[in-house]
Amino acid sequence: MRRSAEETKRSILAAARERFAAQGYDRATVRAIAADAGIDPSMVMRYFGSKEALFATAADFDLAIPDLSRAPRERVGEALAAHFFRRWEEDSGQLRILLRTAVTDEAVTERIRTVLAEQITPPIAELRAAGTDGPAPSASSDAPTRAAMVASQMLGVALCRYVLRLPPVDTMDADDLVARLGPTLQGYLVD
Repeated sequence: MRRSAEETKRSILAAARERFAAQGYDRATVRAIAADAGIDPSMVMRYFGSKEALFATAADFDLAIPDLSRAPRERVGEALAAHFFRRWEEDSGQLRILLRTAVTDEAVTERIRTVLAEQITPPIAELRAAGTDGPAPSASSDAPTRAAMVASQMLGVALCRYVLRLPPVDTMDADDLVARLGPTLQGYLVD
């Protein structure tokens, strides 16, 4: 049975995400990804051009951070923690790919930095500015530091839960994790 170009591309991406998540960037091969997708390796190159381009597409990760100003100010830490866990539970492998390969591949490390700068820092800056009575230069200027602290907590938990499968974090109920992490994130988000 013949697949459409879009189906073939989706099949390659699904196989790549599984391989990269399980083996990391260096050990995953185009041949193995193609075999998993049930296609010839030349088709991977046809659709993505290179292993690097395939990885970049497979590891594209949108955190879809919600508007934190809509949550009660005294519960923004909990709201953000709950969002992260929902997002990660729905993840189709991109998070595991990023976490597994970030420590050994500078391009992946840079991708995580970009996600931090583009997706986490701006909502925190907006939240900080919304909590003041007027212009607050320090509210936005400390947003990168606050975002990095939020990321350190959430990436640390994600690494322990989804990659290392560290007991008991790997089996804890998400609501319990939210209850434990919410206050920590709250401290990073608002004074």
